[in-house]
Formats: sequence, structure tokens, C-alpha cells
Amino acid sequence: WETCSLRQWLNNDFLCEAFGGEEQEMIISSKVISDPNPKYKTDPGYDTTDKVFLLSIPEVKKYFGSDGDRKCAPTAYAHIRYAYAYPEFSVSGEASCFWWLRSPGDYSNRAASVNYGGSVDYNGNYINYGRSGVRPALWLNLGS
Repeated sequence: WETCSLRQWLNNDFLCEAFGGEEQEMIISSKVISDPNPKYKTDPGYDTTDKVFLLSIPEVKKYFGSDGDRKCAPTAYAHIRYAYAYPEFSVSGEASCFWWLRSPGDYSNRAASVNYGGSVDYNGNYINYGRSGVRPALWLNLGS
């Protein structure tokens, strides 16, 4: 995760384009733990400090309790960026897509993901696979 180009994009271009200045100030820089893949024990690299990140396998299981909760339909922006939606699986009447996690897959050239049916794919996809969606995560300071 620490050397991932997606991490760089999320914390630079995406952060600046998706959020205004006041919104950016509410986003907390937080320590992002590099959890190893629970099934394959693949080396995750070092922890990072990020404003925007992807969930790990343990986090996605904690925050999304079921496969149905994890299913995701790509936005119009994601479609333009080639996220492929699978019409045979849907969420709220829309075709669902794969989406990346920050946990490594079974090998260092793969990253774990959530598949179109909402299951966690521990093996993952090759990191240069360009048809998956991205579901950014962040922590907000809602006080003051």
C-alpha cells in the first residue's frame, strides 16, 4: 500500500478534486495500518499516514457485515474510468462491480478486492487490472 500509485492518486488528485478546502480541513490524517492478508500472510509493507485510503480485509469485514452490504454499483465517473459493472449481479437495481482493498492478495503483485457479489476475494486481482472500482475511505472530524 505504501508505494501504490492508487494511494498517491487518492491523497492528491482525488482529494483536491472531490473535496473543497473546508471539507479537506475536516478530513483527518490518520495512521493506516498495513494488515497482512489473513489467508496468505502476504507482506503488506509499512504503515502509512493518509487522509484517504482503501479499506483492508479486516476493516471491510468489520464495517460491511455481509456480502449484500459490500456490493457496490459504480458511479458515472467510475464508468468513464472503465470500472466494469456485472449486470448479472445488482445492488439497488444497478449492476455491481469489483472494488479494490489495500490488503495484498496471495502474491505481492496482486491486491485483495471485493467481487461483484460482495464476497471478499483474498487472492485478489493483478494490480494493473484496470476494470475494478475504488471505494475511498476517510475519517472526518465533525467537531467544532
